[in-house]
Amino acid sequence: MLNKIIIFGLVLFTLTSCVSSKLFNELDIKYNQLKSDYDDLSFKNDDLLKIKTELENQLTKLQNTCAEISSKKDAISSEILILQNSYDNLNSAYAALEQNSAKSLEENAKKNKALLDELKTFEQALSLENERLLSLEKDIQQRSERIAELEELIAAKDQAMKDLKNSISKALTAFEGKGLTVEQRNGKVYVSMENKLLFKSGSWAIGKQGKVAIIELGKVLSKNPDIAVLIEGHTDNVPFTSDGPISNNWDLSTKRATSIISILSENNSINLENLTAAGRSEYSPIDTNETQEGKAKNRRIEVILTPKLDEISRLLNSK
Repeated sequence: MLNKIIIFGLVLFTLTSCVSSKLFNELDIKYNQLKSDYDDLSFKNDDLLKIKTELENQLTKLQNTCAEISSKKDAISSEILILQNSYDNLNSAYAALEQNSAKSLEENAKKNKALLDELKTFEQALSLENERLLSLEKDIQQRSERIAELEELIAAKDQAMKDLKNSISKALTAFEGKGLTVEQRNGKVYVSMENKLLFKSGSWAIGKQGKVAIIELGKVLSKNPDIAVLIEGHTDNVPFTSDGPISNNWDLSTKRATSIISILSENNSINLENLTAAGRSEYSPIDTNETQEGKAKNRRIEVILTPKLDEISRLLNSK
């Protein structure tokens, strides 16, 4: 379009040299009019292009929307088909249920009766189990009370043995470091006296210092009538040789134990039923017999004090 206008202008320019001024003016007016028309058409063309682009965009959106709607339509159609099938199935089931309702009710009544019978049996079993649990709970409570009482008795016995050990240690303080030891272990009190404190070699006669120690021990024992007293005689592994009434270490260890009891029995406050003598010979050493020091420790008297457990035994054996 622009080329035509340019050509037209050139022609017009050429003619201006040949035509009259009037004709030139007319042509110039037409040119200007044509140029104005061209500009208007150009602006309209731009507007139309913009409108075309917008319409194309709208068309694309509408096409996408149409595709979405079509997809949703297909999904809805599928759902409708599924719902229709479900409805048909339900309708058929309802018809069958309606047809067989009497029979179903009868069967359900039988099932309910069986369930009620089972529930009744279960309730009876539950009642019996509840009674058993109550009895068991009562028994556990009684046992707990017995255990608490037993623990209290044991604690009291332990405290009594601790007090006894302290009393003996206090009474025999003068003999500490002279072969006498007092200790508490396993719920018992052990008073150990080496032979150097009590006897001469091969003898069962108690010396003066040893007799004093036994008498002091007896004073403490007389104040504790509920204590069982075991006196054990021990020797080293050197065989005993003598032409007298003692033939071996067994005899010697036993004779020494009974010598201790003889002194304790002079205390009228001691219950002799609580006293027991035993000879252990060389078979319960506390040290090696390979050294003179070890042998000296093995040659000893052990007084083992044990609390009487009659009350504890009664609790353990009670139902």
